[in-house]
Amino acid sequence: MSTSEASVTRIMVAVNESTIRGYPHASISSRGAFEWTVQKIVRSNASGFKLLFLHVQVPDEDGFDDMDSMYASPEDFKNMKNRDRARGLHLLEFFVTRCHEIGVACESWIKKGDPKEVICHEVKRIQPDLLVLGSRGLGPFQRVFVGTVSEFCVKHAECPVVTIKRRSDETPQDPVDD
Repeated sequence: MSTSEASVTRIMVAVNESTIRGYPHASISSRGAFEWTVQKIVRSNASGFKLLFLHVQVPDEDGFDDMDSMYASPEDFKNMKNRDRARGLHLLEFFVTRCHEIGVACESWIKKGDPKEVICHEVKRIQPDLLVLGSRGLGPFQRVFVGTVSEFCVKHAECPVVTIKRRSDETPQDPVDD
Protein backbone atom coordinates (compact mmCIF):
# COMPACT_ATOMS: atom_id res chain seq x y z
CA MET A 1 0.00 0.00 0.00
CA SER A 2 1.46 3.37 -1.01
CA THR A 3 1.75 6.30 1.40
CA SER A 4 -1.15 8.12 -0.30
CA GLU A 5 -3.35 5.00 -0.06
CA ALA A 6 -2.48 4.62 3.64
CA SER A 7 -3.79 8.12 4.40
CA VAL A 8 -7.13 7.43 2.70
CA THR A 9 -10.07 6.44 4.91
CA ARG A 10 -11.55 3.20 3.59
CA ILE A 11 -15.29 2.82 4.13
CA MET A 12 -17.03 -0.45 3.29
CA VAL A 13 -20.65 0.01 2.26
CA ALA A 14 -22.70 -3.19 2.14
CA VAL A 15 -25.38 -2.89 -0.55
CA ASN A 16 -28.25 -5.02 -1.72
CA GLU A 17 -31.00 -5.10 -4.32
CA SER A 18 -34.49 -3.92 -3.64
CA THR A 19 -36.88 -6.68 -2.58
CA ILE A 20 -39.83 -4.92 -4.19
CA ARG A 21 -41.02 -7.00 -7.16
CA GLY A 22 -40.34 -5.49 -10.56
CA TYR A 23 -37.83 -3.06 -9.07
CA PRO A 24 -34.33 -4.22 -10.07
CA HIS A 25 -32.44 -1.42 -8.35
CA ALA A 26 -30.53 -0.67 -5.18
CA SER A 27 -32.62 -1.08 -2.05
CA ILE A 28 -33.96 1.98 -0.25
CA SER A 29 -31.65 1.23 2.70
CA SER A 30 -28.56 0.79 0.51
CA ARG A 31 -29.14 4.06 -1.32
CA GLY A 32 -29.73 5.78 2.03
CA ALA A 33 -26.51 4.39 3.50
CA PHE A 34 -24.54 5.49 0.43
CA GLU A 35 -26.05 8.99 0.33
CA TRP A 36 -25.50 9.44 4.08
CA THR A 37 -21.86 8.37 3.72
CA VAL A 38 -21.27 10.85 0.90
CA GLN A 39 -23.11 13.74 2.57
CA LYS A 40 -22.00 13.30 6.18
CA ILE A 41 -18.55 11.71 5.97
CA VAL A 42 -17.01 12.29 2.55
CA ARG A 43 -18.55 15.77 2.05
CA SER A 44 -16.17 17.81 -0.10
CA ASN A 45 -13.06 15.75 0.73
CA ALA A 46 -13.47 13.14 -2.03
CA SER A 47 -9.72 12.48 -2.28
CA GLY A 48 -9.53 11.52 1.39
CA PHE A 49 -11.82 8.49 1.04
CA LYS A 50 -12.20 5.23 -0.78
CA LEU A 51 -15.59 3.50 -0.77
CA LEU A 52 -15.63 -0.29 -0.88
CA PHE A 53 -18.96 -1.68 -2.11
CA LEU A 54 -19.84 -5.24 -1.18
CA HIS A 55 -22.92 -6.96 -2.55
CA VAL A 56 -23.77 -10.39 -1.13
CA GLN A 57 -26.01 -12.55 -3.28
CA VAL A 58 -28.07 -15.02 -1.29
CA PRO A 59 -28.21 -18.41 -2.97
CA ASP A 60 -31.80 -19.54 -3.33
CA GLU A 61 -32.29 -22.86 -1.51
CA ASP A 62 -33.91 -24.64 -4.43
CA GLY A 63 -32.30 -22.55 -7.14
CA PHE A 64 -35.60 -21.53 -8.68
CA ASP A 65 -35.91 -17.98 -7.36
CA ASP A 66 -39.70 -18.20 -6.84
CA MET A 67 -40.24 -18.56 -10.57
CA ASP A 68 -42.91 -20.70 -12.16
CA SER A 69 -40.53 -22.05 -14.77
CA MET A 70 -39.27 -25.47 -15.65
CA TYR A 71 -35.56 -25.98 -16.13
CA ALA A 72 -34.78 -28.84 -18.47
CA SER A 73 -31.15 -28.48 -19.41
CA PRO A 74 -27.79 -27.43 -18.00
CA GLU A 75 -28.03 -24.36 -20.26
CA ASP A 76 -31.17 -23.25 -18.38
CA PHE A 77 -29.26 -23.24 -15.09
CA LYS A 78 -26.27 -21.49 -16.68
CA ASN A 79 -28.62 -18.76 -17.94
CA MET A 80 -30.10 -18.39 -14.46
CA LYS A 81 -26.62 -17.98 -12.91
CA ASN A 82 -25.67 -15.43 -15.58
CA ARG A 83 -28.88 -13.49 -14.89
CA ASP A 84 -28.10 -13.34 -11.14
CA ARG A 85 -24.55 -12.17 -11.83
CA ALA A 86 -25.82 -9.50 -14.25
CA ARG A 87 -28.26 -8.21 -11.61
CA GLY A 88 -25.43 -7.95 -9.08
CA LEU A 89 -23.21 -6.15 -11.56
CA HIS A 90 -26.04 -3.76 -12.44
CA LEU A 91 -26.47 -2.97 -8.74
CA LEU A 92 -22.76 -2.25 -8.23
CA GLU A 93 -22.65 -0.21 -11.45
CA PHE A 94 -25.13 2.24 -9.89
CA PHE A 95 -22.84 2.94 -6.91
CA VAL A 96 -19.59 2.96 -8.90
CA THR A 97 -21.07 5.39 -11.44
CA ARG A 98 -22.19 7.72 -8.65
CA CYS A 99 -18.72 7.63 -7.10
CA HIS A 100 -17.09 8.51 -10.39
CA GLU A 101 -19.55 11.39 -10.87
CA ILE A 102 -18.50 12.94 -7.56
CA GLY A 103 -14.82 11.98 -7.76
CA VAL A 104 -14.61 9.41 -4.95
CA ALA A 105 -12.33 6.41 -5.45
CA CYS A 106 -14.08 3.07 -5.08
CA GLU A 107 -13.92 -0.67 -5.51
CA SER A 108 -16.77 -3.16 -5.69
CA TRP A 109 -17.23 -6.90 -5.59
CA ILE A 110 -19.85 -9.63 -5.26
CA LYS A 111 -19.83 -12.57 -2.87
CA LYS A 112 -22.38 -15.32 -2.31
CA GLY A 113 -23.71 -16.59 0.99
CA ASP A 114 -25.45 -15.44 4.15
CA PRO A 115 -25.11 -11.63 4.08
CA LYS A 116 -24.37 -11.17 7.78
CA GLU A 117 -21.66 -13.85 7.79
CA VAL A 118 -20.12 -12.75 4.49
CA ILE A 119 -20.06 -9.06 5.44
CA CYS A 120 -18.27 -9.81 8.72
CA HIS A 121 -15.83 -12.13 6.92
CA GLU A 122 -15.07 -9.46 4.31
CA VAL A 123 -14.56 -6.84 7.03
CA LYS A 124 -11.98 -9.12 8.62
CA ARG A 125 -10.31 -9.77 5.25
CA ILE A 126 -10.34 -6.19 3.89
CA GLN A 127 -9.95 -4.32 7.22
CA PRO A 128 -11.85 -1.13 6.35
CA ASP A 129 -11.80 1.82 8.72
CA LEU A 130 -15.60 1.81 8.92
CA LEU A 131 -18.57 -0.30 7.82
CA VAL A 132 -21.77 1.48 6.76
CA LEU A 133 -24.98 -0.37 6.07
CA GLY A 134 -28.62 0.43 5.73
CA SER A 135 -31.30 -0.71 8.13
CA ARG A 136 -34.97 -1.16 7.41
CA GLY A 137 -35.85 -0.02 10.92
CA LEU A 138 -38.02 -3.05 11.65
CA GLY A 139 -39.90 -3.30 14.91
CA PRO A 140 -39.18 -6.05 17.44
CA PHE A 141 -41.97 -8.31 16.15
CA GLN A 142 -40.74 -8.11 12.55
CA ARG A 143 -37.11 -8.63 13.57
CA VAL A 144 -38.01 -11.97 15.19
CA PHE A 145 -39.24 -13.33 11.86
CA VAL A 146 -36.93 -11.56 9.44
CA GLY A 147 -33.76 -11.02 11.46
CA THR A 148 -31.44 -8.16 10.74
CA VAL A 149 -28.08 -8.12 9.06
CA SER A 150 -27.26 -4.74 10.58
CA GLU A 151 -27.72 -5.92 14.19
CA PHE A 152 -25.49 -8.92 13.58
CA CYS A 153 -22.78 -6.77 11.98
CA VAL A 154 -22.86 -4.24 14.83
CA LYS A 155 -22.13 -7.08 17.24
CA HIS A 156 -19.63 -9.09 15.19
CA ALA A 157 -17.82 -6.92 12.62
CA GLU A 158 -14.20 -6.16 13.51
CA CYS A 159 -14.43 -2.42 12.81
CA PRO A 160 -16.70 0.46 13.78
CA VAL A 161 -20.18 0.08 12.25
CA VAL A 162 -22.71 2.77 11.36
CA THR A 163 -26.26 1.74 10.49
CA ILE A 164 -28.50 4.16 8.64
CA LYS A 165 -32.24 3.74 9.10
CA ARG A 166 -34.41 4.60 6.14
CA ARG A 167 -36.63 7.63 6.52
CA SER A 168 -40.26 7.00 7.47
CA ASP A 169 -41.44 8.55 4.21
CA GLU A 170 -39.39 5.93 2.32
CA THR A 171 -41.04 2.93 3.96
CA PRO A 172 -42.89 0.75 1.42
CA GLN A 173 -46.40 -0.58 2.09
CA ASP A 174 -44.87 -3.74 3.55
CA PRO A 175 -42.09 -2.51 5.89
CA VAL A 176 -40.16 -5.77 5.41
CA ASP A 177 -39.68 -4.79 1.76
CA ASP A 178 -36.74 -2.61 0.93
